[in-house]
Amino acid sequence: MKLSDFKYNLPKNQIAKYPVSPRDKSKLMVLDRETKEIENKTFSNIVDYMSKGDVMVVNETRVFQARLFGKKEKTHAKIEVFLLRELNADECIWDVIVDPARKVRIGNKIYFNDKLWCEIIDNTTSRGRTVRFNQPGNVFKAVEKIGHTPLPPYIKREPEASDRENYQTVYAKVDGAVAAPTAGLHFTTKLLQKIEKKGVHIVPVLLHIGLGTFRPVEVEDLTKHKMDSEFFEIPAKSAEIINKALLHKQNVFVVGTSTCRALETSTTADGLVKPNRGWTDKFIYPPYDFKVTKKLITNFHVPESTLLMLVCAFAETDFVMKAYKKALKDNYRFLSYGDAMLIL
Repeated sequence: MKLSDFKYNLPKNQIAKYPVSPRDKSKLMVLDRETKEIENKTFSNIVDYMSKGDVMVVNETRVFQARLFGKKEKTHAKIEVFLLRELNADECIWDVIVDPARKVRIGNKIYFNDKLWCEIIDNTTSRGRTVRFNQPGNVFKAVEKIGHTPLPPYIKREPEASDRENYQTVYAKVDGAVAAPTAGLHFTTKLLQKIEKKGVHIVPVLLHIGLGTFRPVEVEDLTKHKMDSEFFEIPAKSAEIINKALLHKQNVFVVGTSTCRALETSTTADGLVKPNRGWTDKFIYPPYDFKVTKKLITNFHVPESTLLMLVCAFAETDFVMKAYKKALKDNYRFLSYGDAMLIL
């Protein structure tokens, strides 16, 4: 497959700037891989496609307030510090991106308020730096009050107070993501209860989504693209429930491409999932043989993105691109705050 196989024209007015309310009233496009039928539904209808004994796997990563604005010591120059990942919790050492980078050198201190500051201890990439925070304990907690929601770059507006809740799944638990697992944004607590009442097991895994999710693929030959590494974890209990469903030929509904990548990273030779934790740079593009993912819930993705490539690997590129064409015609809302797709 080539990069250009995943190209389509996305009009700016179909990129959702805000989510619908309530969350589960977004549109749901249902694709049947066997019959090649495409249906338009509402997201709350998703429960109709599930049966007792099925499993739904969710990514319980939590988006933290990763955008900080501070002032450089002495000069008081305004500096944006975007937190990427925690490198060492005990020593409060983090990977960050700074802007404007030309003003930020090793040894500089950046103050965010009278309690929180960081010192630059290394350069990584052109805008990348390694910093040490002065805050012993939990940096996540410290930035929660003063940080800003890291909205995706294609949402052309400043974050608002409502984004703190909107750009977060209702089941988010573990701080660490700088982008939301967007397929999960459509679930309400009420809908999750309805799904559980039907006898479906909802099980968590973890993958902390990094900024790499927005990084464009810059090579036409996909075999030469390298994904950024992201931390993931599959608990033993979740693996056990998923494997029981697989052995009993029950459906495993996977919520989002991040959840899918975590599961597919950690499969056994006999097609089951094993408990695991670590870093993954798994890149899924056509053709790919999915071991664990039986049904996929996802959003509508950016042209030529690795997310779209994973979806095309699951449901055939021609079929997916046909569905995208229909979605554009039927006024579906695209990207993070947009509508959803269920692939059966």
